[in-house]
Amino acid sequence: MIHLLVSSILKSVSLIADPTRVRILLLLRQEEMSVAELQDVLALPQSNISAQLSRLKTAGLVGDRRSGKNRLYSLEEPAPKEREAHEHLLAVLAAAGAEIKETKRDATALNIVRKKRFNLAQGYFDTLAGKFGRHYIPGRSWKALGETLLNLLPPLVIADLGAGEGTLSQLLAKRAEKVIAVDNSEKMVAYGITLAKKHGFANLDYRTGDLEDPPIDPGTVDLAIFSQALHHASNPAKAITAAYRMLKPGGRIVILDLLTHQFEKARELYADVWLGFSEIDLHEFLQKAGFKNIETSIVHREIKSPHFQTLLAMAEKV
Repeated sequence: MIHLLVSSILKSVSLIADPTRVRILLLLRQEEMSVAELQDVLALPQSNISAQLSRLKTAGLVGDRRSGKNRLYSLEEPAPKEREAHEHLLAVLAAAGAEIKETKRDATALNIVRKKRFNLAQGYFDTLAGKFGRHYIPGRSWKALGETLLNLLPPLVIADLGAGEGTLSQLLAKRAEKVIAVDNSEKMVAYGITLAKKHGFANLDYRTGDLEDPPIDPGTVDLAIFSQALHHASNPAKAITAAYRMLKPGGRIVILDLLTHQFEKARELYADVWLGFSEIDLHEFLQKAGFKNIETSIVHREIKSPHFQTLLAMAEKV
């Protein structure tokens, strides 16, 4: 019996000698997951994940079941006579995971996957979004909805970071106590100042500055916004940390940017420094800067190629 137990343990330990298999097993210990979900979390090729799952399944460590179009994988429950060996395996697995730097990132990404599942279950909103704009209804438009939502906001001090000519800044200025529009292009700022004067926005303050070190005093802003600006930053993490400093306690940050894509021409066509960000990228940037109550979601996908997707991230300075 002792010989069989030792043999079983050694076999299992040899299987989890590979870091990828350790990460997979740690995830499946917490949650039943599909290959696509594992791919989202691990950021590895689907073929690699499938090969590792096949090996773990053959060894009896992982089981699967069919759920609609997906196949879901989970940690296999041991037979009664194998429970002792299984407990030893879990202990070794936990110890191995503590030495793999990616496991902390995996835990954050797993929470994002869980949230995606929840949002998917709330299919009503997807249905509503799909119908909106396809059928004509007199008086209904995105502009009208935008104006309505702006009027529901309390008067805030808002920083529009990477504002460009300030289209969003001017929209926000209709309701805000003050809008500080920051851009590193002197020509953009000069043009924005001209427009602000033309439209009578005395509460709209244009400033020239970098996203990584904007000319805004610490603790003076209620809301910081990056609207399709962060992928132009040389150091996105530094830009988000700078936004954290300028916010008052209880202040919020909103980031609208592109989801990670492979359209390399964007660097030349739009002067993009980064080809978008993943949800986990923004989550980590925000977390490291000190933000709490972080939420991320995909809010739009363009119909035309290259099918850019819009990523929304929000968080709070507690």
